[in-house]
Amino acid sequence: MSSCREWIAAALLASAAAAAAQGGPYPGVGRPATPKEIAAWDIDVRPDFKGLPKGSGSVAKGQDVWDAKCASCHGVFGESNQVFHPLVGGTGKDDVKTGRVARLADGGYPGRTTLMKAATVSTLWDYINRAMPWTEPKSLSVEEVYGVTAYLLNLGGVLPDDFVLSDANIARVQQLMPNRNGMTRDHALWPGASAAQRKPDVQAAACMKDCGPEPRLASSIPEHALDAHGNLAEQNRPVGAQRGAETGKPKSAPAPAPDAAPKKPGAAIDQPIVAGPTGAIALAQKHACAACHGIDDKLVGPSFREIAGKHADRPGAASYFVGKIKSGASGVWGQVPMPPQSLPEADAQAIAQWLAGGAKKP
Repeated sequence: MSSCREWIAAALLASAAAAAAQGGPYPGVGRPATPKEIAAWDIDVRPDFKGLPKGSGSVAKGQDVWDAKCASCHGVFGESNQVFHPLVGGTGKDDVKTGRVARLADGGYPGRTTLMKAATVSTLWDYINRAMPWTEPKSLSVEEVYGVTAYLLNLGGVLPDDFVLSDANIARVQQLMPNRNGMTRDHALWPGASAAQRKPDVQAAACMKDCGPEPRLASSIPEHALDAHGNLAEQNRPVGAQRGAETGKPKSAPAPAPDAAPKKPGAAIDQPIVAGPTGAIALAQKHACAACHGIDDKLVGPSFREIAGKHADRPGAASYFVGKIKSGASGVWGQVPMPPQSLPEADAQAIAQWLAGGAKKP
């Protein structure tokens, strides 16, 4: 009898589970996420520090992580470079006391760093935890995130050299943030008591007179990226308003300059494609190479001059450079990898020849 009852109970539970699954918004599709699956995604840290994991990290630990994984993009002292925005600067001891960065009101100050603007330390912790380093997001341990956050605040003069940041003292650190009082509701754009005390700057009153012609919005795809995913016009369903743009194979590369030596079958690629460095530099900018490489200055990666100086004397240097451009590279100049670049063969050859010639300026 007991086995019969157990069988009936099991059948009832199975039918109830099936009914619950069928009664969801998408009957018969999927299942509820488990607590572990939710926890893997629910990693945000709020300004009241809900969601902050227990742990700690010292300024010294943060400096070790910074030098190894952060400095290549953000600078040894958080000053960054021509690509990334400075993280540190523009704050002082008086700002730590008042909680309002004075230089934010100084129109003559050259820029706005992260520490000048950030009102909550939870914002720093959360962003470092979920997005850094950019080549391996979410790869830092809890101790490393605490340490990097502490070191960043140490660079800004907020925390001393021997400080250990933890979940137990981070609320006290919040009271030292240079711009902790910089976030306000006085604009009345958010709900709350202040919204009843002050009218918003924008009243949303529609102006329907003296209107100009209706703007026409459009977008385009660079020629080198047209065929990255095939012809989009052929990949849309025949219903609805959306129609893919025509992205067939890009036009063929321009012919060599008249004064360029004709390219013989099987000849090396070291023949001139673009006359002079001006064209090569323009191609480097067009294909976003200049976002990571300056001509003379190191940005995310080495400068073009450094690259040319290291490899220009090797036999077949231009062929070597084309190979690196097309296949990517890592570990040659540091830990930040260069992904493979997809650009027309003629453009890759022109850049490679410029590098082989010493990356000269116009």
